[in-house]
Amino acid sequence: MSATELFIALFRVVKIKDFRWWPAFGSFEVVVGAILIQNTAWRNADAALQNLRSKGLLGLDGIAGLDEAELAEIIKVSGFYNQKAKRLSLLCKAIIADFGDFESFKAGVSREWLLARKGIGAESCDAILCYACERAVMVADSYSARLLGALGYEFESYDELSAWLGELEFERIYELVNSANLPCDAAAKADKLENENGVYALFHGLIVEFCKAHLKSKIFDDFAMEFFDNLK
Repeated sequence: MSATELFIALFRVVKIKDFRWWPAFGSFEVVVGAILIQNTAWRNADAALQNLRSKGLLGLDGIAGLDEAELAEIIKVSGFYNQKAKRLSLLCKAIIADFGDFESFKAGVSREWLLARKGIGAESCDAILCYACERAVMVADSYSARLLGALGYEFESYDELSAWLGELEFERIYELVNSANLPCDAAAKADKLENENGVYALFHGLIVEFCKAHLKSKIFDDFAMEFFDNLK
């Protein structure tokens, strides 16, 4: 099985309304969300984002200008709030110091720069690059590892897993996704899927949504097992 074959199989059974998948794609909000989502459910991270938004603070300067204790209180619902407040504050101040604003950060940041920040590991780094900076980067996560593990694939590192997932036949996927005769809602979008970033964003979203629907207590359900059997 190839990564492209996995993409096609997932695309036929998972419905995603927008191939960009992550909320607020291409914005600074994604950077904040990538920190808040660590070790919690998305509903908690989203609630923390809403708290910042309602106070008019969901921006680079807004967060950088907050006292860490005040920031921690605002994002408390996300869990590990003192740690996350410190990391968010330091990250925002570093972005301002090294890039000036979000648009310059988006255009110029490197993977090495992000990985050098406290609290940003490979997955968070790649999520920021893919969903905030719109780079052609494939995000891998625990769902990816579990799904491929169920198919008999094991990887020694995050980078090895990400590289396997990233080996896609892009032209074949563009044709598939942009077809009007397929069930995935993304195919009905006015925007066409026409770059590698969009493919990687959608692929990660397909994996996450499939696992959220069919992986319960670390066990895949009968639908997933039949799906895997058909792929092997």
